[in-house]
Amino acid sequence: MASLVEVGTLVQSGKAKLVRQMTNELLSSGFSPKQILEEGFLPAMGVVGEKFKNNEVFVPEVLIAARAMNAGMQELQPYLQGGESIERGTVVLGTVKGDLHDIGKNIVGMMMKGRGLKVVDLGTDVSAERFIEAAIENNANIIACSSLLTTTMKEMEVVVKEAEKAGIRSKVKIMVGGAPVTQSFCDAIGADRYTADAASAAEVAAAFCA
Repeated sequence: MASLVEVGTLVQSGKAKLVRQMTNELLSSGFSPKQILEEGFLPAMGVVGEKFKNNEVFVPEVLIAARAMNAGMQELQPYLQGGESIERGTVVLGTVKGDLHDIGKNIVGMMMKGRGLKVVDLGTDVSAERFIEAAIENNANIIACSSLLTTTMKEMEVVVKEAEKAGIRSKVKIMVGGAPVTQSFCDAIGADRYTADAASAAEVAAAFCA
């Protein structure tokens, strides 16, 4: 009989087709979508995140595991009543204005989804105003900004100021990351958290939304 541990193992090894099949078997056996997500998928992605942080797996393995989890999530979706959601919080994510780098941002997005968060990915070259608009539209808990260039880092400060101006600063956490970003820079611009890698960013975001 299909088990939650087994489906988690399949997610980790990126077997999308088998994850889909086993998700349906678990639903037929009476497991709830929430249970499958929280006791099957998320712990598995947590293991992948931890291994990624320790350089035991790399970007391709993370991508494959995330794809397998998404395959299972598609099977869960029809079983959720009306607007019922199994997401634990919402993150608006993007690379700041003037910066077109997206590989790091994409990995952060996958890791956050792997923690059960809804990720609204705005892409690259995102203006401060767009971050704020999206946070308001999606009732977001977090705005996560990425930058890979020292010349575009200062845009993160504009995001913090725009959030204050819009009156949402008290309820939205602002996270920053990217190669040139540091803890002291985060403190200087008044953002909430800096994280050095994708797995840590997902951990912090999940804690903020808990």
